[in-house]
Amino acid sequence: MKKFLDGNFLLSNKTAEYLYHEHAKGMPIIDYHNHLPPNEMAEDRRFENITQLWLYGDHYKWRAMRTNGVPEAFITGAATDREKFRKWAETVPYTMRNPLYHWTHLELQRYFGIDEVLNGQNADRIFDQTREMLQSADFSVRRLLERMNLRVVCTTDDPVDSLEHHRKIREDNWQIRVLPAFRPDKAMNVDHAPTFNKYLALLEQASGISITHFTEYLDALKSRHAFFVANGCKVSDHGLEQILAEEYTPAKVSAIFDKIRSGVQPDKEEILIFKSAMLHTFAEWDHEQGFVQQYHLGALRNNNSRMLAKLGPDNGWDSIGDFPQGRSLVRFLDRLDRDDKLAKTILYNLNPADNELMASMIGNFNDGSSAGKIQWGSGWWFMDQKDGMIKQMNALSNMGLISRFVGMLTDSRSFLSFPRHEYFRRILCNILGEEIENGELPNDLEWIGGMVRDISYNNARDYFNWQETDPSAS
Repeated sequence: MKKFLDGNFLLSNKTAEYLYHEHAKGMPIIDYHNHLPPNEMAEDRRFENITQLWLYGDHYKWRAMRTNGVPEAFITGAATDREKFRKWAETVPYTMRNPLYHWTHLELQRYFGIDEVLNGQNADRIFDQTREMLQSADFSVRRLLERMNLRVVCTTDDPVDSLEHHRKIREDNWQIRVLPAFRPDKAMNVDHAPTFNKYLALLEQASGISITHFTEYLDALKSRHAFFVANGCKVSDHGLEQILAEEYTPAKVSAIFDKIRSGVQPDKEEILIFKSAMLHTFAEWDHEQGFVQQYHLGALRNNNSRMLAKLGPDNGWDSIGDFPQGRSLVRFLDRLDRDDKLAKTILYNLNPADNELMASMIGNFNDGSSAGKIQWGSGWWFMDQKDGMIKQMNALSNMGLISRFVGMLTDSRSFLSFPRHEYFRRILCNILGEEIENGELPNDLEWIGGMVRDISYNNARDYFNWQETDPSAS
């Protein structure tokens, strides 16, 4: 019987062990999509205790605690940090077979050297042990990230963001590059005209452009896009239920904007047209600037109206949605490709029912300009667990070229989330190791080892043109 979470965790045979330890383990990390707060990296924050570092803002843990019957006071409420940690520790044994069980113990091991299985009995002792460790400068935010061998971290930033924290980090010449990603969801969300108009006031302030008509709105947004480029941005991201690709004319979109700007709520058809036009416009700008554009599709958000009213949006009440994806996605990509304005693109689906759809979709618009120009992203959110990753990699292998895959990302708000890259790499190596040992793949460890290194790091480095992040390239 193997020991839980030993050095060969998730590796079921000798070939898998070789691939992981000799080829995957030592590769650096490019985390090209996450939600880490740039201000905490800029100030090199030090957390008072593990609750602040681990539980604040972690929707995954919150959902598990709620499912385990923990009152909200111990999750997002007024309970003390020690009390909240106790409730999480008491919940951990009940998370077996949920990825949280693996992630929790990987993070305790990799950052704190704690090999114990967390539970209610040792909660106070581990809280005190980690609190003492966190007082050391070795456990500041920057030191925690350096420990994981990161090269690049891409945050998620609104067009009105000043990016002052990114500039501070760059001026410090920190060894890890922290780059912004352009996320214009709020800038196209016209579902509620008053909220959109409030956002435009922020856009006016950030851009210095008075926005009365649609052309001025575009000028203001494009100036922010250029501002992001000037601050090192080469990545965009969109969080959508589905891609929209309705037919439109500039005159129609301009009329819809004028209606919204006057405070009148657009109808459902007008909302779809306006969002379609803006998605296409953003994609054209991304192509002009050589961006990689990312589309996270399929989340059904803020489903609990009672808790939405109490806590606000994005507090862990989301689920997988069942939105149709294929036809509008084809129209969107084809329109850009037809005009030679299709940037490198990464697609993510939240509903596993769309796996094969996405795996086949990415083969429709490769044009020979780069390997794997259109990518299907790794298992995301509810799918970034063992079963979800295996299904994603198997579908990608069957219908595309997994050898050109840009690999894992955390999509996380936690500075302790980076062992998820290790988790992914172990699963990848086990898939390949099993097939080598079964005679389904040749025992060519030099080639397949190189493929493991590529998927772990090299493909993302080359895809995003971040070769300078690799010390061997200098």
